[in-house]
Amino acid sequence: MKKVRFVFFLALIMIPLMVSIQPVSGEGSGKKVYVIPVQQEIERGLEAFLKRSIKDAESAGADHIIFEINTPGGRVDSANNIAEVIRDTKIPTTAYIVKDAFSAGAYIALNADEIVMKPSTTIGSAAVIDSRGNTAGKKAESAWIAEMEAAAELNNRNPKYARAMADDDMELKELALKKGELLTLTANQAVKVGYAEKIVKDRSELLSYLKLDDASVTQEDLSLAERVARFVTSPVVVPILLSIGFLGMVIELFTAGFGVAGIIGLSSMFLYFFGHLLAGLAGWESIALFILGIIFLLLEVFVPGGIVGILGLTAVIASLVMAAGSLTTIVTSIAIAILVTIIGAFLFLKFFGYKGPLRKLVLFDSTSTEKGYVSSRQRHDLTGRIAESITPLRPSGTAELDGEYLDVVTEGSFIQKGKRIKIVKVQGSRIVVREVKDHHEGGM
Repeated sequence: MKKVRFVFFLALIMIPLMVSIQPVSGEGSGKKVYVIPVQQEIERGLEAFLKRSIKDAESAGADHIIFEINTPGGRVDSANNIAEVIRDTKIPTTAYIVKDAFSAGAYIALNADEIVMKPSTTIGSAAVIDSRGNTAGKKAESAWIAEMEAAAELNNRNPKYARAMADDDMELKELALKKGELLTLTANQAVKVGYAEKIVKDRSELLSYLKLDDASVTQEDLSLAERVARFVTSPVVVPILLSIGFLGMVIELFTAGFGVAGIIGLSSMFLYFFGHLLAGLAGWESIALFILGIIFLLLEVFVPGGIVGILGLTAVIASLVMAAGSLTTIVTSIAIAILVTIIGAFLFLKFFGYKGPLRKLVLFDSTSTEKGYVSSRQRHDLTGRIAESITPLRPSGTAELDGEYLDVVTEGSFIQKGKRIKIVKVQGSRIVVREVKDHHEGGM
């Protein structure tokens, strides 16, 4: 009986002890974190990638999204679209600035639930710049400043600092910011003014701060197709693609058969539409319109008249505009492409000649005397002969020579009817005469 009591007593002591030494899972155990990079210039390709990544995180039931930001900025419209997606997601978000968040990058960071920065990183300098590198107009600046302030207020941050990032008329004595300068905050300054919640040295420390140490982390990366899309939708690459595409197709018309120029041209146009399609800018209708335009241009070869060709060219340009994300960018790109095509086609024809399908529509050969073409009978044998004017020459008229009537013209003087005249020059069909004053001059 004593033995049973002892065992029971021992069990009462051991059970709490055994419970106390059970392994305890961390707060992030079983949770999912998606890390999405916001790198390089912000443009349509990056916008499509971020939308896709956020959608993947939502479908996977992620508990947190971390945006690792290092960007000089980029397109304002893309930044607005990205920010809207970030605000709409129900998943908590953190902007982790790993180097710089300038311009549109700063705006995206401000739309996240919280901002965390690495040491020696910066955020700010968010003026609106146009495609030529100049500050945008007052209307665009005013709208952008309002967007920056609204993003700051979204998470209870003082909007004056967001305004100072985009408006160089601001003056902030506490940060030694003078008029004419845009605000750029260091990590320490951002924490001080409430624009960053924490400074951490790496992702591991960030997860610890977020109490997600044991969470499973999924790193989102650009697919090959998305990398291509980001590249070909760049404002720098678009005019290059269009120039190669236009020039390749035009040169193909100048050469016999279908060869390298046509393949390169069509490949460039495919890349243009593929990139914009993947970025969500182009639809299948723009591709169909482009193909229709090409068909019309080819029909112009066989059905001359110009109307079909004009319709084809209009369809091609309209398809390019429909697929573009910016009217200004595409108009500039098309203008550059047309200029390059004209110069390239001229040089090609000059050095390589023409052997293409349009030969029957375009006259490339000249009718010169050297090639045996004579516009009229040459009468050089008449030079020096003496004729008689049978009409007054004022200064042109008719002369008679050995029973042959000739249309003649004087050197400028008036010659009466019935005068003896000398043929002094023959230029093609033009016979120039002079009155014979002395009967000893010339002879029959």
